[in-house]
Amino acid sequence: MTAKQIISNLPYSKPFLFVDELTHVSESGIQGNYTFDEDLDFYKGHFKDNPITPGVILTEVMAQIGVVCLGIYLINDKFTKATSIALTSTDIEFLKPVFPKEKITVISDKIYFRFGKLKCKVTMVNQNGDEVCTGTIAGIIVG
Repeated sequence: MTAKQIISNLPYSKPFLFVDELTHVSESGIQGNYTFDEDLDFYKGHFKDNPITPGVILTEVMAQIGVVCLGIYLINDKFTKATSIALTSTDIEFLKPVFPKEKITVISDKIYFRFGKLKCKVTMVNQNGDEVCTGTIAGIIVG
């Protein structure tokens, strides 16, 4: 499955699609990018006059690239429209803010994938290569 096929199979659409491209995909991990559009709705109120990306959105970006995209790749030919992917756990440490117009890269390394559960070590870096958040994310794939 190609990177474009993985993205086209994601169960999200704008404004909740947080994957621009996948730059590396393998059985052991995945890497991808997303650039935060300054017109995203949550910037209007988080925070007034000094917008930063909410941690819950950073977690979602990490989950979409680091777990959902990798999960689609790993189940490959078993993926159908009836396949469901759900978040089961997160443990994320936030280190630096992410601002509007910033491009980030998510690097995910598979810890395990068994019985439909995928757990990954996921790190987000900004365009300067600084780590902005890191942790583990797990999800379950049913379908």
